[in-house]
Amino acid sequence: MLEQLCLLFPQADIFTHAYSPDKISAQLRSHRIITTAVGRLPMADRLYQKYLPFMPAALDELDLSGYDLVLSSEAGPAKGVITPVDVPHLCYCHSPMRYIWDQYAIYRENAGLLTRRLMPAMARRLRTWDVETAQRPDRIIANSRHVANRIQKYWRRDADVINPPVSVQKFHAVAPEARGGYYLWLGELAPYKRPDLAIEAFNRLGRPLFVIGGPDKAEAELQRKAKANIRFLGRVDDDRLHRYLACCRALIFPGEEDFGIVPVEAMASGRPVIAYGRGGILDSVVNGETGLLFQDPSVEALVDAIERFEASGLEHVDPQRFVRHAATFAEPVFRRKMTQVLHDMGIVDDPAETSFAAE
Repeated sequence: MLEQLCLLFPQADIFTHAYSPDKISAQLRSHRIITTAVGRLPMADRLYQKYLPFMPAALDELDLSGYDLVLSSEAGPAKGVITPVDVPHLCYCHSPMRYIWDQYAIYRENAGLLTRRLMPAMARRLRTWDVETAQRPDRIIANSRHVANRIQKYWRRDADVINPPVSVQKFHAVAPEARGGYYLWLGELAPYKRPDLAIEAFNRLGRPLFVIGGPDKAEAELQRKAKANIRFLGRVDDDRLHRYLACCRALIFPGEEDFGIVPVEAMASGRPVIAYGRGGILDSVVNGETGLLFQDPSVEALVDAIERFEASGLEHVDPQRFVRHAATFAEPVFRRKMTQVLHDMGIVDDPAETSFAAE
């Protein structure tokens, strides 16, 4: 997403708390990158999450005078920057901080002992700061309707919705005879993504399930619970990832996400999605057409959804149906929609004639 914003503004400077130069693209490295005081803390590129309490003060120290526009990419405190009174501030919000709002209990339950003890006091201070600084952007864009509802609930702000860009052109469908007989779970093995739900459901069904993702510790814990029909592949390179997506019967997506890039990647690979019907998935999957949604986050509901899916014939429809739907989330679509917002704010004169909208 940051790369797409940089395509809109190739002359832009990038401000960030910390980063690893060898882990970002050449496109991003071509920009001037300025780190906050957090970046000077020990091992900030790896331990930046531990430094969350220092981030608000670090943002206050940034001097953003001399700029014509400030774009903040918000999944934490980024929107809290202070801008000159005559400089418009557009915030693209991936989500208000889940770990201090609606998913606080989940994060605290799965945190270490010390973090669990510190979280209540830290979360109370961050909630106050979060609401106060939510008034600073002139306009807010949410990455899904689900996130827009969070913004209204916790910040009392309205938000436009522009779904994030997906590199759909990197994925390709395969012929039916090239597919395997397995289902696929893909992503970070984090508790809120509910890999445990998928493991238990496929333990009951006995169907083949491939699991791609890490970290290794979480994988080892899940492996101990899994039966022989579940295969853990760890982290894989892009070529193998694309092949596994294109050849699966369906993607299993049992967690609640802010938006969820992986389901769009599955559809771009010509495959349907079986997903929990809450969160950002409601922006990407059309129930009964590009996938099948279940409404209760339980093993029983997921088992029932898989059995309904197999009876529905969805896995046998023309894969181009899924590919065409995924194309509505392509990178050029994101840039066009962002350009229209910039036009509405008076920053772009005519979005139809500007190079910002170029594909």
